[in-house]
Amino acid sequence: MSEQGAGALDDVVAAARTWSAQDPDDETRAELDMLIARAQEEPDAADELRSRFAGRLQFGTAGLRGALGAGPMRMNRVLVAQAAAGLAAYLRETASGRAPVVVIGYDGRRNSDVFARDSAEIFAGAGMRAVLLPRMLPTPVLAFAVRHLGADAGVMVTASHNPPADNGYKVYLGGDNGGAQIVPPADGDIAAHIDRVAEGSVADLPRSGDYGVAGDEAVDAYVRATAAVAGARAPRGADGMAWAYTAMHGVGWETFARVLDEAGFPRPAAAAAQLHPDEAFPTVAFPNPEEPGAMDLVFEAASEAGAEFALAHDPDADRLAVAIPGPDGEWRRLTGNEVGLLLGLRAARAASGDPDATLACSLVSSPGLSAIAERYGLRSAETLTGFKWISRTPDLVYGYEEALGYLVNPETVRDKDGISAAVAVLALAAEARTDGRTLADLVDEVSDEIGHYSSGQVSIRVDDTSVIAHAMASLRAEPPTAFGVRTVTEATDLLAASGDAPSGDILRYMLDDGSRVIFRPSGTEPKLKVYLDVRGTSPADAEARLTALETAVRARLA
Repeated sequence: MSEQGAGALDDVVAAARTWSAQDPDDETRAELDMLIARAQEEPDAADELRSRFAGRLQFGTAGLRGALGAGPMRMNRVLVAQAAAGLAAYLRETASGRAPVVVIGYDGRRNSDVFARDSAEIFAGAGMRAVLLPRMLPTPVLAFAVRHLGADAGVMVTASHNPPADNGYKVYLGGDNGGAQIVPPADGDIAAHIDRVAEGSVADLPRSGDYGVAGDEAVDAYVRATAAVAGARAPRGADGMAWAYTAMHGVGWETFARVLDEAGFPRPAAAAAQLHPDEAFPTVAFPNPEEPGAMDLVFEAASEAGAEFALAHDPDADRLAVAIPGPDGEWRRLTGNEVGLLLGLRAARAASGDPDATLACSLVSSPGLSAIAERYGLRSAETLTGFKWISRTPDLVYGYEEALGYLVNPETVRDKDGISAAVAVLALAAEARTDGRTLADLVDEVSDEIGHYSSGQVSIRVDDTSVIAHAMASLRAEPPTAFGVRTVTEATDLLAASGDAPSGDILRYMLDDGSRVIFRPSGTEPKLKVYLDVRGTSPADAEARLTALETAVRARLA
């Protein structure tokens, strides 16, 4: 090893020892100490140690999210303590002299409960009123509780649908923010406070066990409000409705079951192995209903029960997947856009005639939602990806994004909510049964009203995120003039957006047949995502256009 290399490693080792000295977790402290001991002799260990201290997980509008482990580039008790103390400093600064109130929730992932209790102790130690939810619960319950309890902020410890080794830290703000997730400039202000906290040791942060643990009142209120999405109790057509469900080893079932009973829906046939929380996620490599194979067990349960449809929540139950039986006996998961437009039509019919009512979706979701809004005399809006933006749409009555996120009850929850979305789907299915129809018929009905929209996605997963940055830079340096036989008629770089238009690292191309191609780096995963939207004269024509466009996009990225 060169003297320069040895010196650089010595600096990393010194930083690692400082980190280890403040770490309250025996496991991650031992993990780091072992890496320090091995780094002097083993190049692989030295590289791993360097990667742990190459920076720190950055706090942003998505909060924190990453793999569990020791060091500032991993999720652990030191990083969470710094985040909690930084958030506390921000809230004290913005609370006009009063003691802020923070409510903390957590899911069933490894260390979620530990990170939540650490946060509660640090908030209480900072002189704030901290309220810990009574047990592991879905993310939508925490989002609801922020508003219901009149809290200044909320923290949810979850990595949602990320791989099993990950965890995360989401922040919501009450007051004028309405219980929505943080957006700029709050994220930057909180991050600056976290950086200042990180200059010292978390061992010196004041802690207190004088925090509250909420009873079930907020959960009960959420159950009532969510059951009400169905309308009248025991909707017509619900009797005898056969359906299947999986919680994907997450926390959705306990709360969802209560909502079903309150609303009068029959219980589902369950994918029993996935019904209850399990931090190991033993039956799925990637607990995201969008991933191939993730819904196989619920499909088996659905087939055995002769189910009419199947529903799946992701592990924190803020997303919903819907599947229907296909003509060949195989199960077909509806796309996020298909479900989004189905629920959008439901919302539009309910709001018909209200000129202020607005339907909103992310700009990478189907343009079909604006067609629905126009048909029913409503407003429509496109926002940046994420419910932190969608939920802030004025006069919102419904919002969705294509990544299986739906907001059907914005008056009670200002975030995507897989449980209330499931209730809306169940209500639609029950109503359709009274006329001898199915969810598949309802999906076709959307096309009958607004035309045949079809959407697809090309996702490129990478190990090195610089590949994504290079791809976006290449598109900007040499803008495509066509995708296959379709000519680009309009190209928009949203980094240069002006006025009130959404702004972000997004490239959008409109084609001569009305199709659309959008490139966007994922905000939560190491992926480059390409969104494809077409409109055809028939379902077959739309699918043919989509297939041709996907082939052209893949060729451009090859």
